[in-house]
Amino acid sequence: MTSFDVPGARLAAEYSDEHGRPVVQLHGLTSSRARDRVLDLDLGRGLSGTRLLRYDARGHGFSTGRAVPDDYRWPNLADDLLRLLDHWFPGEQVHGVGPSMGTGTLLHAAVREPGRFSGLTLMVPPTAWATRIAKAAEYRAAATLIEERGLEEFLAAGEGAVAPPATVEHPPTRPDVPEALLPSLFRGAAASDLPALGEIARIDVPVTVLAWIDDPSHPVSTAEELSRTLPRATLSVARTPQDVQEWPSVLLRDVAG
Repeated sequence: MTSFDVPGARLAAEYSDEHGRPVVQLHGLTSSRARDRVLDLDLGRGLSGTRLLRYDARGHGFSTGRAVPDDYRWPNLADDLLRLLDHWFPGEQVHGVGPSMGTGTLLHAAVREPGRFSGLTLMVPPTAWATRIAKAAEYRAAATLIEERGLEEFLAAGEGAVAPPATVEHPPTRPDVPEALLPSLFRGAAASDLPALGEIARIDVPVTVLAWIDDPSHPVSTAEELSRTLPRATLSVARTPQDVQEWPSVLLRDVAG
């Protein structure tokens, strides 16, 4: 593991160099490289013959961060991503893969520097545009609950939630984030959204959108809108854990293609 300094944080990263195409792998909100492996969202485990960069976003996993909500807005996370790419893959086009917040980060980076990416594999895109309003309110309420009553009360409040069918075999996990930073992460997420559809329509690279059913935080409607808007997108929707097990092979094909 190595570290990389960005304004306000030190990012923990790992780089596997097998002398092939460059790939960068991101994770979702409150997750990390380690937690995504438990959740079967570590698609990079199926890759070989690539140069794979995986990292923990600021405030997550082994990366540091500040209790500053604006630091965790997706455009600022895209700044971090582009700095990492400039360091590890200067002047190269990179294939990007990541779920949820990672999808948001990748899209903001691709809108800003469309020539930076050879392709994208976008996993479980989050609530966006019209559906983002209610989710943002949930995030702000979660931040207040953690500040006033602590992390354990927040976790207890979510125990009755029904898991999406594609995730029922996963063990329970906890946020891989220091409790003191969680409110800032949630407020940063509440202040974030995917880029406007007109901007997304200019991302002219091959994109695979991977969604799963019955997850209000990652509705199929977002994935469908992305697949309609992106000029070169395909959509696949998982309904079972077995469907998700196929996702690493999808990434392998995306990178090879």
